[in-house]
Amino acid sequence: MVSIRTVEIVEVGPRDGLQNEPNVFPTAAKVEFIQRAIEAGLRRIEVASFVNPKRVPQMADAEAVLAALERRSDVHLVGLVLNRRGFDRAAAAGCNEIGMAIVASDTFNQRNQGVSSEQSVADWLEIAGAAHSAGIRPQVTISAAFGCPFEGEVDPARVVELAVRAAEGQPHEIAIADTIGVGVPSQVTDLLGRLRAALPDMPLRCHFHNTRNTGLANAYAAVQAGVATLDASIGGIGGCPFAPAATGNIPTEDLLYMLQRMGVATHVDLEKTLATGRWLQEQLGRNVPGMLVKAGSFPARAA
Repeated sequence: MVSIRTVEIVEVGPRDGLQNEPNVFPTAAKVEFIQRAIEAGLRRIEVASFVNPKRVPQMADAEAVLAALERRSDVHLVGLVLNRRGFDRAAAAGCNEIGMAIVASDTFNQRNQGVSSEQSVADWLEIAGAAHSAGIRPQVTISAAFGCPFEGEVDPARVVELAVRAAEGQPHEIAIADTIGVGVPSQVTDLLGRLRAALPDMPLRCHFHNTRNTGLANAYAAVQAGVATLDASIGGIGGCPFAPAATGNIPTEDLLYMLQRMGVATHVDLEKTLATGRWLQEQLGRNVPGMLVKAGSFPARAA
């Protein structure tokens, strides 16, 4: 029996989902993607990352996307930032929430962000302070929390250490991310238990990739452990440009189906999300990884 009855979904498709696409997704289509997500009931959406456009060309139009979006008091438009320059861009563009990433492995952090993990912790603390002063909600993710493509296994104690230090910035929450999709449910349960012991009052969020087909199982384990916020990407698209074979976030519609059949509320319309997954296939010109797009919901909606 699940220990919580409501789960908040953070839709990461417009950012994490699109950042690894080989062809640039048009700005107007990104805006429609985000609007569709809002229409389906999603209220926290990663809309862009404010990073070097030469390194991540899909995110070169971050400001243009924000400029085209209507501001709503009930919707958090999340911008991913990796340094102070990125934060300043996100704030100027109108993001009302920012996310920062600190990679648990130093090699991966250097490749992803160009600095050491230690420097990213320092950058986060500065950014968190600036965000609080500007009235922008800051949150932070410990990436590669279950494994690194360059260093291999990641010690859970390292993740907890980074989370404790990140907590000094008073984030809205701390997320743990299985960036390359190597974790399994027992690891999720163990790591969340360690984090709860170290930071009993800190809200936790989880971000899973389905690279090795364990993403939904890990999400289930997180819910069982009391996590009330999960990241997902419509269609299951996504990946990290700087992590070999780091494919596929967990599909939002597949996660919704599982949670709703379990009796867990999400306040997101499954059929509208599923329709967006099918629309996304048309825009990309290929099938998406999600299963519900192929199989449909159950019971099927009457014609």
